[in-house]
Amino acid sequence: MRRHAFITAGTKGLGFQVSRALLYRGYSLTITYHKDMEAVEKFKQGWPNDLERIQFVQADVTKKQDLHNAIKEAYDQFGRIDILINNAGPYIFERKKLVDYEEEEWYSMMEGNLSAVFHLLRSVIPIMREQKFGRIVTYGFQEANYAPGWKYRSAYAAAKVGVVSLMKTVSIEEAENGITINMVNPGNILGEMKEASIEQAREKQMEGNTPIGRSATGEDIARTILFLCEDNSDMITGSVVDVTGAVDVINRERK
Repeated sequence: MRRHAFITAGTKGLGFQVSRALLYRGYSLTITYHKDMEAVEKFKQGWPNDLERIQFVQADVTKKQDLHNAIKEAYDQFGRIDILINNAGPYIFERKKLVDYEEEEWYSMMEGNLSAVFHLLRSVIPIMREQKFGRIVTYGFQEANYAPGWKYRSAYAAAKVGVVSLMKTVSIEEAENGITINMVNPGNILGEMKEASIEQAREKQMEGNTPIGRSATGEDIARTILFLCEDNSDMITGSVVDVTGAVDVINRERK
């Protein structure tokens, strides 16, 4: 039996390394993308002999029907969904305070980062219950487990802290069904390092990016997610894992 994984926004950025890791581990894979067909084609070129176990589905994570349709397409083609990686989530890079947000921006942050998790869980959990197995991973930010204030990131932070409580609640509700759910908090992973390997980061020797002396990478996140998705990782559920290299992302913004 080949396990099937579903990942949102898995063709580029952090999701690129996670998708690659899952494929190398032997999973079949459904990958959603928003609009970037160039990234989809580039991804296909890297796996020319494995396209029968890779499905690409267009979906906007702020739209619940897109998410429901994507889950249905994955199940219709592969007959199971063992792993859900909620990799996608809108982010506003402009530094601005809460009162300067437009309502549209606020709701985009809530729908894409919190409501999207709800819609995906509602679609996937019944499938996982039938299988008596499931591994779900969401993303957060440094110290999200403790609901810290994050200057200039109020909407994003509020949504992700909401996901923490949602994730922990579902971990209790679904434990009896063989389903685990955890959160991974990436550190300060910028630009090309999102798709980079650990070896590439060490070669660049980007001192100062983290206290350990190299940049965090997409591979760091992928390795953590793979561990959480193993069959024998069933004792780890409702946990929040910071993968930051001890960098203090939040306090940089407070200055």
